Amino acid sequence: MKSVLETVMNPSGAWLNGAVSQMFHLTAVVCLACVVLKAIQLYRRKQKLLKIFKSFPGPPTHWLYGHLQMLQQEDELDNTASWAEQYPHCHPVWFGGFLGFLCINHPEYAKAVYSRGDPKSLVTYSFLVPWIGQGLLILNGPKWFQHRRLLTPGFHYDILKPYVTMMADSVHVMLDKWEQLITQDKSVELFEHVSLMTLDSIMKSAFSYQSNCQTDSDNLYIQTVMDLSLMVYQRIQTPLHHNHLIYWLSSQGRRFRKACKLAHHHTDKVIRERKESLKDEQKLEKIQKRRHLDFLDILLSAKDENGAGLSDEDLRAEVDTFMFEGHDTTASGISWLLYCMALHPEHQQRCREEIKEILADRDTVQWLPSFTEYLWSSQKPHSLARSRGLRPFEILTRELSWMPFLRFSAVCSWTQVEYI
Repeated sequence: MKSVLETVMNPSGAWLNGAVSQMFHLTAVVCLACVVLKAIQLYRRKQKLLKIFKSFPGPPTHWLYGHLQMLQQEDELDNTASWAEQYPHCHPVWFGGFLGFLCINHPEYAKAVYSRGDPKSLVTYSFLVPWIGQGLLILNGPKWFQHRRLLTPGFHYDILKPYVTMMADSVHVMLDKWEQLITQDKSVELFEHVSLMTLDSIMKSAFSYQSNCQTDSDNLYIQTVMDLSLMVYQRIQTPLHHNHLIYWLSSQGRRFRKACKLAHHHTDKVIRERKESLKDEQKLEKIQKRRHLDFLDILLSAKDENGAGLSDEDLRAEVDTFMFEGHDTTASGISWLLYCMALHPEHQQRCREEIKEILADRDTVQWLPSFTEYLWSSQKPHSLARSRGLRPFEILTRELSWMPFLRFSAVCSWTQVEYI
């Protein structure tokens, strides 16, 4: 009896060692089963994609890396253009061994895709959800329409007009920096400066927040937003990080989660402080008498037909979405505009003369027909790639029974010879 009690009470007893051993064995079996199950899912997914892609010839691909090695190099755009010449309508592109999508190069194919009301693809958008939440960029269906209806007043011309001066101030800060840089007689990466300028403009006009991010490199929130944008792109380029579990266990995944917490903390603080300041100003008319309306005012005051506004979670999602989409896409468009202006000095001079003639020494922005035309023309061949998930449909007699991800290549589509 004593020996039995000693065995039971002894922490190093055989029963404890056996229990621990069984626990480890069980854990190993469960982990192995999960790995095998995931491998089967990936294999079936790839076979399904390969079956679909048989109808669409494309560039040679590596079984594990796909086309990533050619998409990560400096000649990425050259490779993309070369593929478009070889496959002028569409072709498969693989981001790793298991994530494949159909790249659409031809305007008629793009027309067939975008004329449909199909839902967005969440294949890569899911990488953004931990940061920007379920905002307009991610949402589909009735909730998207509800949010869009509530946010529409925020983009009215009368709301945007007072902020032209603020945006001009941000541009002047950027130009002052460029005047100093050109004296150094070396090349300058413009996109970083343009991105900070658009971020500064959005912070001022949308949230009435003076970040001074163009001159203050130590602004934690601004640096966090820039880091998050970069980490999302890096994750898309890393096949192993497409798996959520692997990514969250990686060092970059932990950095991304920490950055999300910092961004959310700042957003929540801005929303909370604005709510406090609006307690005595429940109607937009009262607010507008005291100061300019901004995007956050519209969000907090928006009500649907039942008198319900956006929840705190929805508010944060829309603010973070606006910050991400607003500064990044606008900076890209402005950068491409400057690039096109540099390539075509005759158009640059024409726009300069028009602006001088109409604006003179005023800050008022009026209709600029030539400049506006050139602005839109510069965006056509250099727009950001668009992606959508689609239900089964037919493209030139070739049916897609299942396609989780389609990508529209604006660069290739707008340079098709018959459409120039």
